[in-house]
Order: sequence, then C-alpha cells, then structure tokens
Amino acid sequence: MKALRFGRHAAIAVIAAGALALSACGSDNATGTAPAGSQSAGGTKVTGTLTGIGSSAQGAAMDAWKTNFASANSGATVQYSPDGSGAGRKAILDGSAQFAGSDAYLKDDEYASSKSVCGPDGAINVPVYISPIAVAFNVPGITDLKLDATTVAKIFRGQIAKWNDPAISALNPGVSLPDLKVTPVNRSDDSGTTQNFTDYLAAAASDVWTDKAAGVWPAGLQGENAKGTSGVVKTVTDTPGAVTYADDSAVSGKLGVAQIKVGDSFTKISADAAAKAVDAGKPVEGRAANDQSIKLDRKTTIAGAYPIVLVSFHILCTTYDKQETVDLVKAFEHYVVSAEGQKAAADSAKSAPLSSDLAAKAAKAIDSIKVKS
Repeated sequence: MKALRFGRHAAIAVIAAGALALSACGSDNATGTAPAGSQSAGGTKVTGTLTGIGSSAQGAAMDAWKTNFASANSGATVQYSPDGSGAGRKAILDGSAQFAGSDAYLKDDEYASSKSVCGPDGAINVPVYISPIAVAFNVPGITDLKLDATTVAKIFRGQIAKWNDPAISALNPGVSLPDLKVTPVNRSDDSGTTQNFTDYLAAAASDVWTDKAAGVWPAGLQGENAKGTSGVVKTVTDTPGAVTYADDSAVSGKLGVAQIKVGDSFTKISADAAAKAVDAGKPVEGRAANDQSIKLDRKTTIAGAYPIVLVSFHILCTTYDKQETVDLVKAFEHYVVSAEGQKAAADSAKSAPLSSDLAAKAAKAIDSIKVKS
C-alpha cells in the first residue's frame, strides 16, 4: 500500500493574474495550427496556451501531463489551477476556462447550461484519471484498520466518538485501539472527492448517511474542515485521532489507510481495485452522443473491487470558435488519454490507467470536438 502513496507537489502552476483573459469557451485565444488527434506528447506539434481549472485530486497527474506535453510542443503551454471540481465546472460554464478538471461529471442542470457556451450539444465529460479515495487516519501506532460502510458513515457523522468504540473494535479483533477522540476532517470547498465519498456513503450506508451525495459537505456535522486535498491531509497529519477522505496519491506514509468491506471480505486500497470498480460502472443516459459519464455501483460485491473510487474527468466543449483552439484541445487531450499519458499519470499519481475500451471511447469523444458552424 505504501507504494501507492507519495507527497503531492505543494504547488501547482496557477494562472497568473492578468496573464490571460478568456471569453466564452468558443472564443478563447489559444493560438497555433495543427491537425488534431496527436496521441502522444511528441505527436503533431501545436502552439498556444490552454487554460484549465478544477480538481485538486488531478494535481500530480496534471503536473506530469503539462510538463511532458510542453516538452514535446515548445510553443504550447497548459495552465491549470487546482481550485476544486466545483470551481472547474463553474469556470467552463461561464467561459473562463477552456477545460475543467472534475471528479464528478456535470449534473443535469449543468449540462443544460453548457449548451449556451459550448453549442447545441453542450459539454462532454471525458474520463482521464481513475483513483481510489482513501479513508486516511492518524492513530498513533496503527497503520491498518478494517472498516465497513456503516462504520465509516458513523465516524463522519460524529456518531463514533472514540477510536476504541465497539463498532471499530468488532471489525478489528486483536488490534489494541486507543481511547482517543475521533476528529473527522472534511473538505471546505465544493469538491468532486466529497461528491464521490458521499455518493458511496449514501448508497452503501443509507440507514446512517441520510444526506444526498453532494460536492459540499453537509452543514452541521461535527469535525474540522480544510480546503483542498492537501489541506485535509495536512490537518489529519497534524492532528492525532483525525480521519479524512482523500485521493490516495496524496496520502503520506505517516497516515494509516483503512481496508473497506466489500461483500464478505475486506479490500485493500489499490489502483487495480479501483479500476475493477470502475469497470462495473454504467454510462449515464441523456447526454451528448460522445459523452463518457460513468455511474458507479457503490454497493458492488465484486471480489477485489474498491468502491470508494473517483473517476476524474476533463469537461470539454463540443465546439469552440477557433480551429486553433480545437487543435490544441484535441492534441492535449489525446495525449492525456493515450497509453503514454496514462502511464505518466500512473507513475506520478499512482492512478489506475484507463482500460483499453474506456481509452478508445475517450479518444472517440475527443475526435468529435469541432469548430462552431
């Protein structure tokens, strides 16, 4: 498990104030020429600046993608501000970014709104990153615990006050649990990680977690909060007894990570286990023809599947105003979903590569992007 984790880069390239003013998605100012469809960082050369806003969970993968793409395309720059999935979706809907990184696909009302910016087919969700969400804790002397959905839900609802609570002890016979206060730590921002985590709780522990899945943490629950993936991980690292949910790539070796009960057994967190859960997902209906939104089965009983998983998307317009923008978007996104791009993400963020079938569907979706007529 420890091989899955690394320290997330403390800073990710952020859009400098005044560096780039964008209007609607279809009329941004990416420049350059090249046919779309490059499937590696060193494919057909493009130039220009591409601006994205969104998921902090994508941060490590995005660092690798940006660096490799820019190295192979000396005139091209990708700027990405990891302000959270909600901020990313807002940015593409108001035209202030050319793509959004989001750990949750567009909601129905967001998809409807995207048509005013992206054309009659609206925006599409393209999967680019698969990662398990860790239930990470700071209990001195303990690095491995077994938890089921009900117990996780009770912990984050404040219904379990101490780490030696009978509910935790029953799942971990032989483990000497301390009489230590449990401090849940949640995201303070609108987060796709929160959306996926609460989706799991609402589906797998509905008798305890009575709130609907949402990107914003339910008001009124006990605990601490912090902004972004790095914020919650730091808070837990600094607070004995604290527990949070976070992209596993950001969880340091100082923290313990729970195994999650699936069916009659417990599944250790891993990229392969996350991919197995995603493969069991179903497409979301009522979207654009090439949209690749995935509805996950949080109550799966498939052996070896890890159900607290996020599929992170790049949300793209189906049409842009300029051919130059279309070429740049296609070139970058083709690299991201290519075998080369997925390997770069796996090496830097320990994510699970897209399956060959999912990658092919993603490439087809990217190919469908065109200039507004």
